[in-house]
Formats: sequence, structure tokens, C-alpha cells
Amino acid sequence: MTGTDDGTGYHQEYARGRALAEQAPHKDERLLHSSSFGAAAGAYAEHRPDYAQAAVRWALAPAPGPRVLDLGAGTGKLTGTLLALGVDVVAVEPDRAMLAELRRGLPSVRARPGSAEAIPLPDGSVDAVLSGNAMHWFDMDVAGPDIARVLAPGGVLAGLWNVFDDGVDWVAGLAQVSGSAAIGPRDVPTSWRAETAGMHLPKTGAALFDSPEQAEFPHGQLRTGASLVATLATKAGMLVMPEVERRAALARTRAYLASRPETADGEFTLPMLTGVLRVRRM
Repeated sequence: MTGTDDGTGYHQEYARGRALAEQAPHKDERLLHSSSFGAAAGAYAEHRPDYAQAAVRWALAPAPGPRVLDLGAGTGKLTGTLLALGVDVVAVEPDRAMLAELRRGLPSVRARPGSAEAIPLPDGSVDAVLSGNAMHWFDMDVAGPDIARVLAPGGVLAGLWNVFDDGVDWVAGLAQVSGSAAIGPRDVPTSWRAETAGMHLPKTGAALFDSPEQAEFPHGQLRTGASLVATLATKAGMLVMPEVERRAALARTRAYLASRPETADGEFTLPMLTGVLRVRRM
């Protein structure tokens, strides 16, 4: 994908993604947002952060073995971290454009089309199922039993989310200026804890998993003002926003970053945390 570094050059790709999502008028908001990423797959691969290795290690610590499924793998941001840790990883992703980016960037990885609700793997074939910034898109009443099916006894299910550290003054200001479409409730630590405490676990059927645990780990991403604007432009809320509103939100964000001494010139580290929600298969 070609485009300028500030996110505005992706207008045609975003518009196409919104149009495709909105062709199905009865889709709920969750499905509308989750279907928006494919049109921006190249930008997602370029600008989204990876995950803190300490967070991934903690997620995997109770797993009975090294076989890991990255579910809803996107363009492979979490997959790459798993590879760096030396685990045996298979990636599953429903969006064709995102899957193509994953295969292009990580050609050695076994990567398959599929969804959390219909995982294309045999029973008991993995020791852990991890999901990076994707579990909130799953229909866990359907996906939970299928995740339990592919997990070995005692296997781990963990969702990981990269969140902005709004304990840092300029990051808190960025969240206010950018708006909830760019930095939403799951994107800052306090509300991330509340949003993920139990809402993504199965609510029907037999008890499949034990009580959830949460933990957070320091992380960061090297950015410029322009590339941080481009990162925020890949958020689902921004991708489905009407174009006039999206351009206005990005312009506000760009102006704010230009006004802050921490972000006005050159590269800086965006303070982040990788939050983890972990459960074990009963």
C-alpha cells in the first residue's frame, strides 16, 4: 500500500473498507468495526506495535507445552513476538488482506484462514491460544467452546492488549484531543482492566476456563508525530468514521503533537503497557 506517513494517503483504502462493511445493514457495531481492518492492512502492518516479550512470557507461563495458536493474528504483530521467543506457532486470521500481510512479512509461519468461532485445527492440538488486540471481536459464547476444543488439558487462553500509558501527562492529553474513536476505553490502563475483567469469557454452557488473571507490562513504541497519527488512523473507530470527522480528528491530533515539546521534533518513545488477561482450560 502506498500513502503519506500521516495517514491521509490511505483515504481510498479506508473508504473502500467502510463501504464493504456497511453493505450488510444488519451487522452489529462489533462486526462493523472488526471487518474494517482489511482495507488498511498495509498501514496496520507498518504502524501498529508489537507486544512486550515479558507480557507474552507471562501469558505462556502455565502452558503445558510449546504449541501456540495466534488467533485473530492480523498482520502478525503478536506472531512475530512469539517467533522471537522460540515457540511453535500457528496463526489463524479471517481477513484475507491481513492474512496476506502476515504471510508476506513472516513467510516461515504456518498461517491459515479461519475465525475464532470456527478454528481450523484438530482437537487438543495446541497448548496455548493467544490473541493480540483481537479477543474483543470474538463471539466468546461460540468461540469459547471451540478454543477449549483445540486446547490440550490445562492449556492457556490469553488476550493481550497494547494500551497507552495515560499516567504520562502528554499521553493523557493525547487521549482527550484524539477522541474515543482513536483512543477508546480499552486503550488506557484503568478502563482496560474493567473492560477485560470478564467480558470476553464464555457466558453460557459448562465451565470451560478457570478464574481470569490480569497483569500489565511496560512497553513502548518508537514514533514520530506523523507516524503516531498514522498509527491512530488504523484504529477501528477511525476506520469506520465518516471521512470529514476522521480528517478533523487526525488534524487535531497532528496539531496537538506539534505543540508538545515531547513530540514536536524527531523520534520519541510512545509510553505503553501490554495488558494480559489469562485463563486456563479446566
